[in-house]
Amino acid sequence: MKITTTPIKDLLIIEPRVFADNRGYFFESFNKNSFTEAGITDEFVQDNQSKSSKGTLRGLHFQAPPFAQGKLVRVIQGAVLDIAVDIRKCSPTFGQYFTVELTAENQLQFWIPPGFAHGFLTLEDETIFTYKCTNFYNKASEGGIIWNDPDVNINWGTTDVLVSEKDMILPKLSEFTSPF
Repeated sequence: MKITTTPIKDLLIIEPRVFADNRGYFFESFNKNSFTEAGITDEFVQDNQSKSSKGTLRGLHFQAPPFAQGKLVRVIQGAVLDIAVDIRKCSPTFGQYFTVELTAENQLQFWIPPGFAHGFLTLEDETIFTYKCTNFYNKASEGGIIWNDPDVNINWGTTDVLVSEKDMILPKLSEFTSPF
């Protein structure tokens, strides 16, 4: 398992060692020892999965303390452009974002610790996205920022997206006080 840092502190890209042959493939998607060595010591308590058509944008979401969540995300089928925005108010990279393309073919995983708003855009139909969470979902603690916030200026590669009504009314980063 290869774990790579990103330009934003604490965001990590995980590349599993894939064993492929004429039958298919096998890989470890999680190994507590490898993750601990990389500094990911959180316990995962909940798994989530979504299936989306091409052009679906989900996010940018977070859970506020004390229900803040770290997320280990990956694509089982299809492809996404995955985004994490640093919303840690004392961070030197506050308001900056990082993107990574996660696909069923590249098998990459992305570690997003608490303190980040997270979202993704599906690049293929029938995309299945899964994530392990370090805390349980709590409706009263959910938050987010609008996907097209001009101050964050995320390059999604398109503006023709399917977004939920709930995500269309999220505030801009400048309109909320970060709980982190």
